[in-house]
Amino acid sequence: MKFEERLSDRDAWSIGDGCSAGRVLDLLSTKTVFLVVRECFYGTTRFDDFVTRVGASAPAVSRALKQLKAAGIVAPVVYREPGSRARDEYRLTEAGEDLLPVFLSLMQWGDRHLQDGRPPLSFVEAGTGRPIQVRVSAETAPETACDDIEIRVHPAWDAASGAP
Repeated sequence: MKFEERLSDRDAWSIGDGCSAGRVLDLLSTKTVFLVVRECFYGTTRFDDFVTRVGASAPAVSRALKQLKAAGIVAPVVYREPGSRARDEYRLTEAGEDLLPVFLSLMQWGDRHLQDGRPPLSFVEAGTGRPIQVRVSAETAPETACDDIEIRVHPAWDAASGAP
């Protein structure tokens, strides 16, 4: 990347606390918070399921959900099972759904650099089976909505692990 001329002297300016990347990292400040977002993308909505699937303590998941709720990333939706008290499920808001490219970018990077060629999951366009990819490009392309993505066991991982 290159800076425009007026920004070329890096000692003459600072973005400081105005950095959007820094603010996102403040929001997704712990592994638990990020994994709760991951689970939202995977369809998890109920507190006990987050605890189980994230592998964190109930207080840590509670803090993560409160943080994400305060930031407008998730919203509680009341549900009630017969004979039980009302409880909240947590669903991604529009702002939460907008984190999809961030989530997929990190997954792609990890698949490429941390999985020895055997990532566990593939994200494909549900209708065609074409791999979903996040790219930096000046071209515009239609977005793929969350509901149009299918998560599959990656063929390389499946063969190596004998997964179902």
